[in-house]
Amino acid sequence: MKAGATGRGAGRTAGGKKARIAGLLALWALGPAQAACELSLRWHQDPPFSYRRADGEVVGLNTDIVRETLARMGCTVRMLEMPWARALAELEAGRLDVLPGTLRLPERERFARFSAPGPQSRNLLFISHAAQQHHAIGKLADLRHSDFRLGVQLGVSYGPDFEALLTDPVFAQRLHRASSRRSLWLMAAAGRLDGVLANEQTGLTEIAQLGLQDRIKSSGVILPYASAAVAFSRKTVDADFVASFDRTTEGMLKDGSMAALLQRYLKPAAAAPAEGPSQAPAKAAAKPAMPARRADPAPAAR
Repeated sequence: MKAGATGRGAGRTAGGKKARIAGLLALWALGPAQAACELSLRWHQDPPFSYRRADGEVVGLNTDIVRETLARMGCTVRMLEMPWARALAELEAGRLDVLPGTLRLPERERFARFSAPGPQSRNLLFISHAAQQHHAIGKLADLRHSDFRLGVQLGVSYGPDFEALLTDPVFAQRLHRASSRRSLWLMAAAGRLDGVLANEQTGLTEIAQLGLQDRIKSSGVILPYASAAVAFSRKTVDADFVASFDRTTEGMLKDGSMAALLQRYLKPAAAAPAEGPSQAPAKAAAKPAMPARRADPAPAAR
């Protein structure tokens, strides 16, 4: 729906012409995102935060909350599928409007506006069964003095512990980066990688969907928590729109709709089906505690 539409005969009179001009001025004052009332929203196969169901519909915690928030603001979404690194580039170029689950970093402030932060994100080091027999890892820094082969996603920020490791050229040479976590899990299962960094909920879900629960497990190494947010392109969304988004999200928290979405998606990993043929059933994952204040659609921070 486009705001400011007028009747067919309105433009034939002086009054209609004035009304059209007033309507255009009003749309201009609202800013580009609100004037069009349609925003592009990134998604990728990333359960439980976004994924395509068997019936073809794209759903997920991030997707549903952003879609519902924008609907309450009178806007619709246009879903765009793309990997994380490309999504950041598209957001910067203004070809993508909304990117949930984004860490607020100084280098991203230049091209993105951010919603209020949501709950902290818990990233883990997942390790293959074979590597677990040969590596004693109590913290991420222990990887520095080992031959551990680590897989990570392109464009994802894993926090200060990981950044410190990158200063070691020997470790950096062993690092494998990929746009898809699926390829990383398969490489770990095949013995080509020793471990993978990933969000806890997403990692447990994807490992279960691939039937790799007996070959890849959590190492128990937890990376420092970080608060994620919803990022908006500065080229297409103004600050007033982001402030309105925050107020609307707060309203969803107060009326219980946010809690209902959290309960729907943040439960045992089997609840988020894989795209395509069915996979092995998932083992139950621990249900995260509800956040005390906000529940923004960005539990998986990157």
